Amino acid sequence: MGAYILRRLLLIIPTLFGIMVINFTLTQFVPGGPIEQIIAQIEGEGDVFGAISGGSGDFADTSGSDVQGGSEYAGARGLPPEFIEELEREFGFDKPPVERFFNMIWNYMRLDFGESYFRSIGVFELVAEKLPVSITLGLWSTLIAYLVSIPLGIRKAVNDGSRFDTWTSGLIIVAYAIPGFLVAILLLVLFAGGTYWQIFPLRGLTSDNWEDLSLIGKVLDYFWHIALPVFASTIASFATLTLLTKNSFLDEIKKQYVITARAKGVKESRVLYGHVFRNAMLIVIAGFPGLFIAVFFGGSLIIETIFSLDGLGRLGFEAAVARDYPVIFGTLFVFGLVGLVIGILSDLMYVLVDPRIDFEKREV
Repeated sequence: MGAYILRRLLLIIPTLFGIMVINFTLTQFVPGGPIEQIIAQIEGEGDVFGAISGGSGDFADTSGSDVQGGSEYAGARGLPPEFIEELEREFGFDKPPVERFFNMIWNYMRLDFGESYFRSIGVFELVAEKLPVSITLGLWSTLIAYLVSIPLGIRKAVNDGSRFDTWTSGLIIVAYAIPGFLVAILLLVLFAGGTYWQIFPLRGLTSDNWEDLSLIGKVLDYFWHIALPVFASTIASFATLTLLTKNSFLDEIKKQYVITARAKGVKESRVLYGHVFRNAMLIVIAGFPGLFIAVFFGGSLIIETIFSLDGLGRLGFEAAVARDYPVIFGTLFVFGLVGLVIGILSDLMYVLVDPRIDFEKREV
């Protein structure tokens, strides 16, 4: 198992490299780089999109190339060329894209993620500041989904076709059909002072007086703040995980070894949790990284924005709008690294549940 884990860890390096190559290449074709953002603000356009739409229709690419052979960016009419050249040197756009990319990779190898173009703070410090919020949403949402869905799925399998199975299936399918952002808005309207009750706070993970609270008070305050965001992130996950657990148990219950165990008089609880559970949970555990990453990646932006949580999803979105490339690539690197590590942890959970699995005998 040690050799397998080592191989998987080594594969992280080329995988991350490939992710960075693809996304760095794509950014070279996206109009409105950081220089044009600054020019738009100087010219009073507010943002680069106003500058582009209000210009002649010609714009430079993000590498700082000239417009139709000239020396001006879109919206830069009347600005001195020396000023534009100084901006290019400051942001590093006076170098070819290939050179800039390998400089970035070399800095990443030394854990130097650079500094935000517009925030005057290191990307590493910025990501470290925002990461706990996204981890909180992803981790708690995934844990709650598993804690609720696995027992519910087992009971539905045992009572397959019963009234309980029918109405719970209806409930979770309805919950799955409702988009997470609509659930979040509904929770705000009902319980966060939107129209009805002011039961839960609207923003942040902790209260302003959190440092003055006792240990128990801090824990309660923390869960008080994350209750609505986590619920909104989790609600759509119940359907897939519950039905997956139910179908896995039904498949195992019909197998010969279960029939034999029951014929020998083994207690039903022993059959379900001593024999069926270990085999049925393999496919459920396999979905853990996918569920965590889905919440961590896809749900983080929407939920963080609605509940005013300052996490990685919101940071990445704001950086993309502002074309803050160091922050974009920094958050992308973190998202990719977390996803790859979670995949390795999933394999370790396989072995923990069923020690008979041996990844050493399989090709990576």
